[in-house]
Amino acid sequence: MSAIPVLTLEELRGVEQRAAAQGVRLMERAGQALARAAAAIVRDNGAPVLVVAGPGNNGGDAWVAAAQIQESFHRVVVLDAAGTEPPAAEARAARERFKAHAGEIVREWPRELRASLIVDGLLGIGLSRDVDDEFAAIIGRMNASGTAILAIDVPSGLDSSSGRIRGAAVRATDTLTFIAHKPGLHTADGLDCVGHLECDDLGAQTWIGDAKGSLLEPGIVRDWLSPRPRNAHKGDFGTLSVIGGNRGMVGAALLAATAGLLCGAGKVRVGLLAADAPAVDPAHPELMLASVDDAMDADVVVAGPGAGQSPSATSVSMFERTVLPALLHRAGPLVLDADALNAIAFSEALENAVCARTEGPTILTPHPGEAARLLHRTTLEIGEDRVGAAVALARRYRAHVVLKGAGSVCASPNGRWSINTTGNAGLASGGTGDVLSGMIGALLAQKLAPRQALDYAVCLHGAAADACVERGIGPAGLTATEVALEARRLLNDWSRKI
Repeated sequence: MSAIPVLTLEELRGVEQRAAAQGVRLMERAGQALARAAAAIVRDNGAPVLVVAGPGNNGGDAWVAAAQIQESFHRVVVLDAAGTEPPAAEARAARERFKAHAGEIVREWPRELRASLIVDGLLGIGLSRDVDDEFAAIIGRMNASGTAILAIDVPSGLDSSSGRIRGAAVRATDTLTFIAHKPGLHTADGLDCVGHLECDDLGAQTWIGDAKGSLLEPGIVRDWLSPRPRNAHKGDFGTLSVIGGNRGMVGAALLAATAGLLCGAGKVRVGLLAADAPAVDPAHPELMLASVDDAMDADVVVAGPGAGQSPSATSVSMFERTVLPALLHRAGPLVLDADALNAIAFSEALENAVCARTEGPTILTPHPGEAARLLHRTTLEIGEDRVGAAVALARRYRAHVVLKGAGSVCASPNGRWSINTTGNAGLASGGTGDVLSGMIGALLAQKLAPRQALDYAVCLHGAAADACVERGIGPAGLTATEVALEARRLLNDWSRKI
């Protein structure tokens, strides 16, 4: 399966310019695609299609679509929200064609109209500020209509880059996006706004080129692990260590270690920081609960789950003072999670040590708050540009990174990034991040390349949550342990060659 490209706004504009230079009329193609999509969605009950046309190119697509829909199969009413001539010649021609065929145009929301479908062409991918009151009211009318909504390119009011709602946004039942996928359709609020999403490249695939961004889907990763030979032993699948679990947070380290065990690591050690740490985990006696020094001896180390933070900026814990510096200077793959990330964010020496690692790959697994601290920004700034933040972290720390959240973003120092398409709200519970770090460690122990291990684990983690929900487990009340158990089942299913 080939990766599906995701383009930034700048990249999209470049494709549009290259297509225009070749005389390709993308707006006309978009209108035709919308007419086909509308025909597939609309109920033929005699009610008209309501097309909402805004002031920009998105509104231009709406005018072309209105003319196409009217000429092909249905009565159409256009809400002309701009009240001005469309800027694009194709849109102006479509508007005149629509009027010539006695198409109905209104300037205010038609209160008595009961549409069979609403086509949302109010605002497009160029939105860079909050929606004004007039357009917010129209968005509210669309959402309250109880009618299916087909959004053009992006639901109006949704930032196509960040996935944030700009004050108000359409909750579409369907979205038809053009040329390529946009980041905001797959992350943050976009996941609640787009409905059923389809992409039509409008024949512009030639001009997309080598996109740095892509969608991360199970079909991409599932062949990366091969079936295990019968003549195998535990040493073939590596030794994983998890170091963390300070007082009151031992469970975090045990969750990460258990996930590593369930996802195929040959042996799993746990170096617990708590003075009163247990000597054995009765639930999983296969885990080797060892000293922190003993846990350093492993093929892969996951550091940070439940490690705890210093009580003040002026104090330094043993983990920050001795354990973490030693880990940063050891050879081999290192996964840094949770309080390891917080320690690095507040220590220039630790930050420099991460950047200087040359004897093994580094993987960082921050949530938005941790990412903000690592980049010395605010959490709001991270949310404004999740892709940019993930890429900035990867480059700054010379590491592979997953910026967790709805539509987790994976990035590498070479600038390549992907947005994960699996997962649900069930992952918004304690311990699921610890499980993810253990899964990454297990896949590294099984000798997947660092970026492959990251992508596989992130995709598998979300897919496991999805599979649980499909069986009626969650999303409310879904536990991290249930995710880890389901991940084991899926991993074996994916690696089983048929």
